[in-house]
Amino acid sequence: MEQNPQVKTTPALALLRSKGIAFTEHPFQYVEKGGTSHSSQVLGVSEHAVIKTLIFQTSEPGPCQHVVVLMHGDLNVDTKKLAQALGARRAFPCEPSKACELSGYLIGGTSPFGLKTQLPIFAEASIQNLGRLWINGGERGFLVSITPQELKTAIPVQWINVGKNR
Repeated sequence: MEQNPQVKTTPALALLRSKGIAFTEHPFQYVEKGGTSHSSQVLGVSEHAVIKTLIFQTSEPGPCQHVVVLMHGDLNVDTKKLAQALGARRAFPCEPSKACELSGYLIGGTSPFGLKTQLPIFAEASIQNLGRLWINGGERGFLVSITPQELKTAIPVQWINVGKNR
């Protein structure tokens, strides 16, 4: 859990440290719209193991109007399956400004750890099968590597099957 002096402390890192989660830091040169393809290439890991943190909303108000979805970098979220899992008519990506407001993070630097607003967190069930995963540490150009078990220890994850090929 050594801290890289080039990386600022983020709410995500503070949460991981407070829970005693073992992680490694992976800073890299951020590229606008580079996404998981860029980060996986630069870090030399499978894009499937790089996990996106996405914020979705439903068409109905309620406790699940806004949710976090963790998805493999090489897959998309099937919004029909997500809506069904949430008991909603529709689910769709949250507007970027609203996502920033809810998460406290910039787009491209959204982490599921240390969110500004407590939101339900859903994760693609197959993430549990990874040996390690790389997920945003709260800044653009900064991922942390943890195990799926450490992910479950750090945050209350609900496992669902909503992934689809791009």
